[in-house]
Amino acid sequence: MLTIIGCGNLNRNDDAVGVIIAQRLQQYLAQNPHPKVRVFDCGTAGMEVMFQARGSEKLIILDASCTDSEAGAIFKVPGKELEALPETSYNLHDFRWDHALAAGRKIFKDDFPQDVIVYLIEAANLDFGIDLSPVVQHSAELVLAELITVINQNVMD
Repeated sequence: MLTIIGCGNLNRNDDAVGVIIAQRLQQYLAQNPHPKVRVFDCGTAGMEVMFQARGSEKLIILDASCTDSEAGAIFKVPGKELEALPETSYNLHDFRWDHALAAGRKIFKDDFPQDVIVYLIEAANLDFGIDLSPVVQHSAELVLAELITVINQNVMD
């Protein structure tokens, strides 16, 4: 099972890129269904990421990044490089997807994907709004095309 999860905030311009790609992939799968591929829009809910990833062999996470790199830069990073246990807190709003990777692996053990890839697209604009900047939109199209190829390869596996 391949699970793809889009993360981000639809009300913060480029922060929405992961969610928008996931929604486009859901549309693609509605027309090209495959039982071994699942796609979720998890927004900003880290706990949902953890539970939706459970039981998958492969996991791909999509999100925006803000690293002072060139806007629209695409980073493809192994999940192990980004997972982090959350600091002790009673606030689940601070539980992000990087926490979900570490906690899911600890809680679900072998029932959590070991093969994790994270696609990050460097944001140009994180202000309040609903439009992707042109450079991030272009990068989103590139990632979408790559993921459709990954899905089609997964169909053959």
